Amino acid sequence: MKKVLLISANRMKKPYPVYPLGLDYVAGALHPRYQTKILDMNHCPSLRLLGDRVREYEPDYIGFSIRNIDNTDLMNPRGFLSDYQEMIGVVRSHSKAPLILGGSGYTVFPIEFFRALGADYGIAGEGERLSLLLDALEQKEDAASMPGVITPETLSVRYLPWKGELKRVFDPDAEYAKFYISYGGMMNLQTKRGCPFRCSYCTYPHIEGGKMRLLDPWEVADQALRLQEAGARYIFVTDSAFNASFEHSLQVARAFKNRGVHIPWGGFFAPTAPPEGYFRELAEAGLTHVEFGTESLCDTMLSNLRKPFAAADVFEAHRQAQAAGLHIAHYFLLGGPGENRETLRETLEGIDRLNRAVFFFFCGIRIYPHTVLYETAVREGQIQASQNLLAPVFYRSPYLSGPEIIRTVEAHAAGRINWLIGAGEGKATRILPRLYERGHTGPLWEYLIA
Repeated sequence: MKKVLLISANRMKKPYPVYPLGLDYVAGALHPRYQTKILDMNHCPSLRLLGDRVREYEPDYIGFSIRNIDNTDLMNPRGFLSDYQEMIGVVRSHSKAPLILGGSGYTVFPIEFFRALGADYGIAGEGERLSLLLDALEQKEDAASMPGVITPETLSVRYLPWKGELKRVFDPDAEYAKFYISYGGMMNLQTKRGCPFRCSYCTYPHIEGGKMRLLDPWEVADQALRLQEAGARYIFVTDSAFNASFEHSLQVARAFKNRGVHIPWGGFFAPTAPPEGYFRELAEAGLTHVEFGTESLCDTMLSNLRKPFAAADVFEAHRQAQAAGLHIAHYFLLGGPGENRETLRETLEGIDRLNRAVFFFFCGIRIYPHTVLYETAVREGQIQASQNLLAPVFYRSPYLSGPEIIRTVEAHAAGRINWLIGAGEGKATRILPRLYERGHTGPLWEYLIA
């Protein structure tokens, strides 16, 4: 039996570590003739231990999953390429197995990462395609012609959304699973693939496709129940927007209730105006935390960012979530096309109307290929079409500089612990690990609500 080692390269633990859900699905797509092991670098404390684990397992194939490209923080930008190069250097020194790159971050820059990391193969798009690649390699077939597969000869990338079964394999006895259950107790699940929205800066439609593929609500609930039985004390739904389909999300919540899922859960939501009673029903099914991708409270900016809602929708969604007794967070993405002092002022003054919430601010928008923002930046001459964007590059509004945005937000945030600026390195988010160590569970940002 051939052995496959899947490495989750993500080591970001702030504000909290994120379970490598994608690799559960990759493992689920592999034929039983492959013995599969997942190694999570959030649980592996050193490169030396990484080398030891690779050597001990003696894999025939190694998958290396790249989730994060950089910290997306204009205030303190940091790319992770050098970290990945170090990891792969260790892997290569302990194994001759073919190295295959994949993951959401890799899909954004497949050829750039491939060349920089010196891999044997890469998979752009959903990782389940690894099953097809391994079968081709085992049968000595030409893998270079497969959609989404990258080889040293690849000059351009084409791939299609995965059309096969979406099957998750969760091992409650795995060391990395026990780590997340013991540290914060937070586990993840997914209810759909693909995003129907077309936000100007976002890579989700490129990575997963623009058409939603809805998972069976009862299967999702069964997954949640398995996580609960394994000791999870909180579940986070990783969908780009859990409420992209109001009806499907309600079906999931009803299935949770029917199956006996009683631990709290949360997710990321678009602040579109919900049907009356929507959040109340979700709360009755265990929802406790709502994270809104609000981005701005200025209608001009929301339109420029191609958001599927207006500021009035945000206020209504907030009102209903608050009336349902939920903890609420809003994420803001400032500095996009057209941002000026007036649009920024409108957003900041609007925030003052959103009481009892936590606010996360990203002052500057990272430019990624395959997005409308990328095309805008090329058209405006901010970047070149041939430019390598692996190192963090941020869009610059001609009317308001990044430093001025930061200064303005910092001045407005002064003395407010529930205003978090940047990628999670601030004083407030350093509190959260201490709360985890004391046995608290969940995302914990609700402790910052003022």
